[in-house]
Amino acid sequence: MDHLERITDEFTRQAQTFEVWAQNVDADVDKRFGGALGKAARGRLIDVACGPGVVTAALAPAASSVTAFDATEEMLAKAKARCAKAGLRNVEFRRGDAEHLPFADAEFDGAVTRAALHHFADPQRAISEMFRVLRPGGVAVLADVISSEGTDESRLHNAIERLRDPSHVRMLPASELESGMAQAGFRDLQTATWDMSRELEEWFSIVRDPARVEPIRTVVRALAEDGRSAGIGLSIKDGRIVFFHRWFLIKAEKPGER
Repeated sequence: MDHLERITDEFTRQAQTFEVWAQNVDADVDKRFGGALGKAARGRLIDVACGPGVVTAALAPAASSVTAFDATEEMLAKAKARCAKAGLRNVEFRRGDAEHLPFADAEFDGAVTRAALHHFADPQRAISEMFRVLRPGGVAVLADVISSEGTDESRLHNAIERLRDPSHVRMLPASELESGMAQAGFRDLQTATWDMSRELEEWFSIVRDPARVEPIRTVVRALAEDGRSAGIGLSIKDGRIVFFHRWFLIKAEKPGER
């Protein structure tokens, strides 16, 4: 199974539970992405790895058009249903690989992606593709969970994530995300960070695979009891295993005049 097949297999199974999580993870998704896009929010947008279309549906009312792009048919079906329920008629749905976007150079005013970069086999290529399809002066807004800047903590965090979901590749530290955007050619980077509290059992329930998560639960509890935080505050409170996901949003512009 190649990596794109692994992603589609995983998110086909997770479609229902992931949709609920994606809807509830950020009450300010419209303000967060729309505000970061600025004037570009009124133009032609692409939502890369759109999942169930939460960001797509939040941005579409103000945009001239939105292309909802994802590798998984079941996720696109969720996105279509969400946009149809909202009466949105300016959304196009396309399936494909974020590392090889099937669009012309300079086709969009804005590009967004949320909670997806850590699933890409080559995140730098995906960032560079977003840069390519943006018009000069276009804006990209990327939001994802990040790992610790400490190498050992980052490795441990990502090992836990991969055991839970084999389509996970690597959550990057913030410094790598910033350098990756700059390497792609983006300028005028602006960032924001916030933490989201999680409970292990709630997090496990999204993947819908009890046989997989049972041994991970044992390992994670042992780590928490041993004081290994994995850079995510892993601990035990009132018998429950808890941690946090640290979110990082980065806004950047493609140089030039639109």
